Amino acid sequence: MGRRGGSSAAIHDLTRPRQAQAAVAPRIGLALGGGFARGIAHAGLLTAFERHGIPLHCITGVSAGAIVAAAYASGTRADDIARVGCSMRFRDVARWSLCRMGFMRSERMKRFLEGMLKTSRFEEMRLPLGVVATDLCTGEPVSFRDTGDVFLPIRASCSYPGLFQPVHVGERMLVDGAMSIEIPALLARELGATHVVSVWLQPPPCRRPPADVFQVIRRCFQIMQGRSESGWRHESDLIITPDLKSIEWNGFEAGPELVNAGEEAALAALPAIQSWFSGPALAATTVCGSVA
Repeated sequence: MGRRGGSSAAIHDLTRPRQAQAAVAPRIGLALGGGFARGIAHAGLLTAFERHGIPLHCITGVSAGAIVAAAYASGTRADDIARVGCSMRFRDVARWSLCRMGFMRSERMKRFLEGMLKTSRFEEMRLPLGVVATDLCTGEPVSFRDTGDVFLPIRASCSYPGLFQPVHVGERMLVDGAMSIEIPALLARELGATHVVSVWLQPPPCRRPPADVFQVIRRCFQIMQGRSESGWRHESDLIITPDLKSIEWNGFEAGPELVNAGEEAALAALPAIQSWFSGPALAATTVCGSVA
């Protein structure tokens, strides 16, 4: 699947010595960022990891990344996730609603998740799973892991402010996890990963002023996230940035292209990941740009 030529995906190898890494075999944690339709790229990356035998110890996600992470952790194969992603449309997970808290409701997402996940409980996942949402009152990240229902936390993690209505979980009012943590790298480490691979679905550049309220909200989101990158980058040993060019947040029709981009980015990252199993941790390095 996907093109086998050159790739313009960006690969940042930040591996650094850690005491824990010297004593045990690498335990890879995969942390998936959000991007709505662009999250389909995660399925391509997982397909490449499966094909080349890259073992995962745990997987975490926010927003669209939470959907893919949960599906994979439940035992759904990467190519099945890709197939569902390529046929998915906005109406599968949302419906318009006249409400002062948001333009859309996300109850349909539960039905979508029921058809995609093999279990609905954290404790029944085949891989340790972590999902992050944001407390709208405190602004703090809220992590879900280990036990309990997975559907409501995923809905909360995907509740893009202004577009979707917030989701109530217990006493909390929750919105998109990317509001507080763009990529849940720290949560992957808390789940036991010694090496964290973060997948950043870098947003397309802003070439013209926003033309509607959704573009205004999205641009505000991008500005905010750009100022809070240092935290998740510090917890990442490898950052993979698929080349998504100008595919927009709602570009579901570009599903096959997104899958290919994710797979190509994963293939470009394989040498760095495989080196973790063949020798001591590398000194901190960064590799960015065109990868042949």
